[in-house]
Amino acid sequence: MPKSSPCVFPWSSLWLASLATLVVQSVLSSSYSSSSTYPRPATGGKRPGFMERTLILLDVNTRSPIRVLNDNFLSLQLDPSIIKDGWLDFLSSKRLVTLARGLSPAFLRFGGKRTDFLQFNNQKNLAKFRGPGPDYYLKNYEDDIVRSDIALDKQKGCKLANHPDIMLELQREKAATTQLVLLKEQLSNIYSNITITARSLDKLYNFADCAGLHLILGLNALHRNPDNSWNTSSTLSLLKYGAGKKYNISWELGNEPNAYRSMVGRAVNSTQLAQDYNKLRTLLQSVRYYHRAHLYGPNAGRPRKNAILLLDGFMKNAGSVVDAVTWQHYYMDGRVNKVEDFLKTRLLDTLTEQITKVTKVVNTHTPGKKVWLGGLGPAWAGGISNLSDTYAAGFLWVNTLGMAAMQGIDVVLRHSFFDYGYTHLVDQHFNPLPDYWFSLVFKRLVGPRVLAVRVAGLQRKPQPGRVIRDKLRIYAHCTSYYNHNYVRGSITIYIINLHRSRKKIKLAGTLRNNTVHQYLLQPYGTDGLRAKYVQLNGEKLLMVDNETFPELKPKTLRAGRTIAMPPMTIGFYVIKNINAYACRR
Repeated sequence: MPKSSPCVFPWSSLWLASLATLVVQSVLSSSYSSSSTYPRPATGGKRPGFMERTLILLDVNTRSPIRVLNDNFLSLQLDPSIIKDGWLDFLSSKRLVTLARGLSPAFLRFGGKRTDFLQFNNQKNLAKFRGPGPDYYLKNYEDDIVRSDIALDKQKGCKLANHPDIMLELQREKAATTQLVLLKEQLSNIYSNITITARSLDKLYNFADCAGLHLILGLNALHRNPDNSWNTSSTLSLLKYGAGKKYNISWELGNEPNAYRSMVGRAVNSTQLAQDYNKLRTLLQSVRYYHRAHLYGPNAGRPRKNAILLLDGFMKNAGSVVDAVTWQHYYMDGRVNKVEDFLKTRLLDTLTEQITKVTKVVNTHTPGKKVWLGGLGPAWAGGISNLSDTYAAGFLWVNTLGMAAMQGIDVVLRHSFFDYGYTHLVDQHFNPLPDYWFSLVFKRLVGPRVLAVRVAGLQRKPQPGRVIRDKLRIYAHCTSYYNHNYVRGSITIYIINLHRSRKKIKLAGTLRNNTVHQYLLQPYGTDGLRAKYVQLNGEKLLMVDNETFPELKPKTLRAGRTIAMPPMTIGFYVIKNINAYACRR
């Protein structure tokens, strides 16, 4: 398990008694059981190899939670590049809205590297502002978009569409061409401006609202005056338009301000950034509809020296202005090319170190201020094909959720729900990728109350338990209150087994003698950890249609049964009807 600060828990004598009982039972069973693989020695005693096998004893403190997180703990992000490559026009797709709704309630952050190149233009005719595409279909394609917009405008409430297959195929061709340009911009750190029109904002807000997501809109912090102060003209026009439409939006300013010098050759120091946020807060208060709108920031990059210095100065001068402090973390760059790189425990544990650095700065200036992981992805520069979009990336993702929850990160914003590259949850055919299914099961089963876990292992050597804990990661929460299949007081445990062998977990203490529902997620098909499909308890997960999810059927484990975790898998386990005091309120 990941390292965490030591806590004192009121473990009852019941747990200690159960631990002793299980030890005795394990020894007795080893003495009196036989098999062809482990023949009983002629002189009696334990069978060879028994002590090399490991039984994990697991208990959870059910008296009180150690953390209480935001109901929107697992949230989403969309990159502004979807305006440029044309995918914004397809956010009205019934299937995309259905998939996003499956992860609600959540925040939807519209931001990324291109946040600081957005310019608002209050124009309704989107077609006049679209980028070039292949000549052979551009005119008809643009006409189709306009006709689709006209049809959507006639709908009341949620504006949803079923786009023809040929239209989607043409869009994928156009996006593929545009994405090469976008990737070149990202690798060279030279970005072109993006126009977000009134029509674009309407489509974005319609998607978020229909899916039950709360939109957080990133504003361009690099729109500067000659004296390097922030130019608010575009933002004011955007605020007035949003207020007129009564769009319920929260706001942030800029993206990774610590990297501005390398991006545009112009630095914005912490003092100037704090002044900009104070100016934005004043601007929000001047627009009546947004005078109580939430503001998040500064969305600093990975907490290395420059980012930490900027965050420290920002918190000193503007910490009280933001409703939560945001920062970003990416695990690896695009040069990683092996499945094994996603399984390294040292890589998984880097997040703990980064969280510690950020929370130390925040608590120095504003103790108790909420901290968000505002742009989390498995890989930088769009990810790696056939790696960061496969089952293997799920180890990083699920471990991030567990580790962030344990350390009190209030919200984790996943980059990206639907986007170019290979780090998204949904691909360009609108099919869920493995990380989407992990996220869906997490949303259905895991609530915001985090519980302390206690693990003990029975083994021969005195210290190999560290290896067990590093590669067998166990987290516990109260079961989600939104799941009406389980009564309040139920507990959800999720386990990541990075070992190449099966591990057995015995529920002890307060968890003993309770029925367990198992949701075991494994790769589907012959590609192993590179699989792009997932099976739940042996059943392949696929959407039934554009508006219907597959049934997530649990496998019932009888009370007292040992949990057997196959090698390199992820499982969720609901302890039913345990009536845990920490989860009843």
